[in-house]
Amino acid sequence: MSLPGLTPQRFQQVRRLHGAVAPLVLAPLLLTVCSGMAYRLLKDWAGLGRDQLHVLMVLHEGEWLGKALEPFYVLLNGLGLLWMLITGASLVLQRWRQGPRPAKSAGPEGSA
Repeated sequence: MSLPGLTPQRFQQVRRLHGAVAPLVLAPLLLTVCSGMAYRLLKDWAGLGRDQLHVLMVLHEGEWLGKALEPFYVLLNGLGLLWMLITGASLVLQRWRQGPRPAKSAGPEGSA
């Protein structure tokens, strides 16, 4: 059983596009996640103030790109995350519905 509209050819195409987009969104998403987590944890657990942690918010929100590019950073970061989640989920669902794949053999058995 397969997902509606996800033919084997379409599955391969989605898989290739997912793999092509992944390296492009990895660094911005990691920067956003790490700076956001560091901000929250340092503020709550270390008792640091907003002024002390402002540099983390600058990184988190893309302010370092300037006023003109900041909205594009946020938009593309969000769209990249949605793309990876949707395509990744469709690939996982397709694999689950296909059932387990047979294990690949290491070579001819009994040879030695």
